[in-house]
Formats: sequence, structure tokens, C-alpha cells
Amino acid sequence: MNSVTPRDLALKALNRQEDRPGSLKQFLEYEFQEAPHLSQRDRAFTVHLLQGVLRWQLRLDWIIQQNIRFPFRKIEPPVLNILRLALYQIFFMDRVPESAAVNEAVKQAKSIKSNHVVSFVNGILRSICREEGQITFPDRDKDPVRYLSVFYSYPTWLVDKWIRETGIDSTERILSAGNRITGLVIRANMLKVDRPSLIKRLKVEGVECKPTLYSPDGIAVEGLKGPVDGLDTFKEGLFQVQSEPAQICARLLLPKPGERILDICAGLGGKSTHMAELMGDKGEIVALDMNYKRLLRLVQSSYRLGMSCIQPMVADAVKHTFPMAGRRYFDRILVDGPCSALGTISRHPDAKWIRGEADIRRLSVLQRKILNNAVPLLREEGKLLYVTCTISREENEDVVRDFLGENRRMVLEDMRKSVPDWGLDLIDDHGFFKTLPHDNGMDGFFGALFVKSPQADIM
Repeated sequence: MNSVTPRDLALKALNRQEDRPGSLKQFLEYEFQEAPHLSQRDRAFTVHLLQGVLRWQLRLDWIIQQNIRFPFRKIEPPVLNILRLALYQIFFMDRVPESAAVNEAVKQAKSIKSNHVVSFVNGILRSICREEGQITFPDRDKDPVRYLSVFYSYPTWLVDKWIRETGIDSTERILSAGNRITGLVIRANMLKVDRPSLIKRLKVEGVECKPTLYSPDGIAVEGLKGPVDGLDTFKEGLFQVQSEPAQICARLLLPKPGERILDICAGLGGKSTHMAELMGDKGEIVALDMNYKRLLRLVQSSYRLGMSCIQPMVADAVKHTFPMAGRRYFDRILVDGPCSALGTISRHPDAKWIRGEADIRRLSVLQRKILNNAVPLLREEGKLLYVTCTISREENEDVVRDFLGENRRMVLEDMRKSVPDWGLDLIDDHGFFKTLPHDNGMDGFFGALFVKSPQADIM
């Protein structure tokens, strides 16, 4: 195992992705533990290769198709992934010599133990290198969907969907933004430190950083040389890793000390721990999720951050099987809806390939069920915030419309009337919270805030 290289690990992950999509982060964490000889630089190179291939997979496949004389589907997945890895290095990594990319690909091909495969990999890669500047793409004017799909490497169904919803120019900006490599963002733990003091501490540890543009708690980290959990400031619980729009969500719900809060689909607890900070760790937060392992991570984060008001609970919000949560009404409820995650493609490029149109329809049904199940648990005049990390209309505006139609006591609030000045640019003309990768430089998030009307107000 000590001979494993970053390219080998990236190839192993890609081959696994063919069989079991998703969970690549957990897979790499395990593989890194099994290969302690790999330096932080090697690990970063592995992640870069893997995410790069996933980000540009369709364009890489197009290049391969232009250089073979037989059907593309006849290339076996392990061989195809060897080619993809090499081509990503050739076309997108200036610091890797073409000869090194080709030679390493040939070495990987030899592990398949087929002279034909070795010859094929070597021949096609050297041919592409010779004709690197002569690659053509589909005609933009005759077939814009196909052109955008290939050039920016997105499935055609998604390109077509976004063109219908936002227009071709906006879609191209969305596609381009989704291919950018995003930086690390953290949230200062206000129970222990303020943001300026944390920035000073981080700089002492050699970490360059600056305040985020919108979130008053966020810090954009630049040039981190090792794992974030190796920092003393992390171990002391002075911050939590969390994207900027995710940080803003808790501030939209604005929980107060002493209140009872329900966080549905809490996951790893980023929003739960942020709400605990805003409440001064005074009150009660029931963090509900159906995944026991995620809640264990939440408990660990709570302990590290110095919080005691969060109560994890394993339950299925779709089936409404959480009796403990119903002991008495909640003052505020956060529904972090299970979604297609199409707003986080820059961070999770595999989302392009593991989602389809059927998933969006299926998820929108789940989202409505969860919202409907949450309503009876909310006290009169209590607030409910619905958020997703997608820019899919079916999972956002359409879910809100259907939810209001099914729940006459729930009233949509215009967040332009309540959000602080720093967040006004993130609220649209309908009062929804929206961040867009091509406009704000952040992950694509959506939020809608509701209030429960007293029974007497219903005619």
C-alpha cells in the first residue's frame, strides 16, 4: 500500500464512482488513513485530480471521441478514467508536463495487464498532445444546448432546464461559475471569540484570511497548507467550517435565547451550532436527522465548540416519526430540505452526474411532505424557515407555492423587511433569500420564511 500514488488514488475513486455514485469525500478520508505516507501536498493533488475530472468529464470525453474510430461506449470504464485523468492534467494543469501525464497513464494501463490497452492509451494520448490546438466543439449557433453542455461539461438536461428558466446568457454564467474552484470559508464561534480576534489568531498560525463580504460571522481562508482540523484554533473550538450562504440561514431565522428550536434534516449540524451561538447556548435546539453517523459528528462539533443546548434525535421527517419533538410547540423551525444540491456544483462537481430530472421531482415531493409535517409542531406566530442549496425552481419557488396552498395558516414573510442591511442584496423582489454562484460568488442557496397565523385569523 505504501507505493500508492495520488494518481492511483484518484483513479480508484473514479472507478468506485462508476459503481457507487456519491460519498467520495468519505471514501478519500478512509484511503488517506490507509496511506499515511502521503504528504499533505500529495493528498491535495489527489483531491484536485479527482474533482477536476468530475468537473470537466464531459469535455474530456468529447476530446476522446474526436480521436477514436470506434464507438465511445466500447471503452471500458477503468480505461476511460485513465484517459480522463491524463487529459485533465494535459489541458488544465499547466505545471504537469504532458510527458509526465502520458507516462503515468501508461503505467496505470499496465496494471490492467493487456498489451492492447497499453498501446491504445499511449497512442491516443500522444495523438491528442500533437493536435492539442485543433480541438473543435459543437456549433454554438446551430445547437446551443449541445455546445454549452460539452464546452462547460454539464449534462444536456440540466443545460436545457436552466436555459428555459433563466435564458441562455444567464445559463452560461451559471455553468462557468460552477466550474470555479471555491475556497474554504469558516464561521467564527461567537461564544468564544469575535471575528477580528480570530483572524489575528489564524494569521499567527500562518493562515491568510479575510472577512466574508456578507456574513458577519464568516472568514474566507486562503492558502491553507494543511488540514483545517490540525489548526490550534480549530481544536480550541474557535470556528466551524461552513459556507457563507449556509451561515446566513441561521441569521434569517434569528433564534433568541431561551427559545425552543427544531432543526429538521440537521445533518452535520452547521446550522444547529450557529443557532446555538446566536442564542448564547441558552434554550433548546432539537437537531433531527435520519442518519445516526451525521448526528454523532454533530455531537462532536457541539462539544468542541462548547455548546450544551443541542439535543440530537434520529428520526425520519418524511414519515413524521419524531414524538420527542412534539412534547410542546417550537418557537422556530428550520427545514433544511433534502435537495439536488445543484447550487453547490463548484464544491461538489459529482452532483452534475449523480442527479437527474427524476431526482428533482422526487425531492420536491419529499420537501413538501417535510414542510407539511413541521407545521403542527410550530406555535402560533412562530417562524419557519425553508432553505435549500439548489437553484432548481421546482425545489424552491414551486415548493413554496404548493406549501402555501396546502397550509392556509402559514403566511409568507417578505424578508426585505427584516434582514439587516448587509443582507438586503440577497433578498429578491418576492422576499426570498437567494444566492447565485454567478452573481454573488457563493454557493446557490434559496430560503423562504413563513409565520404561523393564529387560528382566529383563518376565515
